Amino acid sequence: MPSTAIQNTQYDPATRVLSVWFVPTGYRYDYMDVPLATYTAFRKSSSKGRFFNEYIRDNYTYRRVA
Repeated sequence: MPSTAIQNTQYDPATRVLSVWFVPTGYRYDYMDVPLATYTAFRKSSSKGRFFNEYIRDNYTYRRVA
């Protein structure tokens, strides 16, 4: 199901960095030390925005990527 809040995601299991691109800005944020299980659940969730807000946003260190 497409998300109205999240444009795209990418996960690197070697570094455990989750990259998230947001609608409508297109800005990318990298979230550090995200477990693979969390990313897998995120990808399977029916509401990406709700899952992100509840389980990722305030739980991991992040940085905005230019």
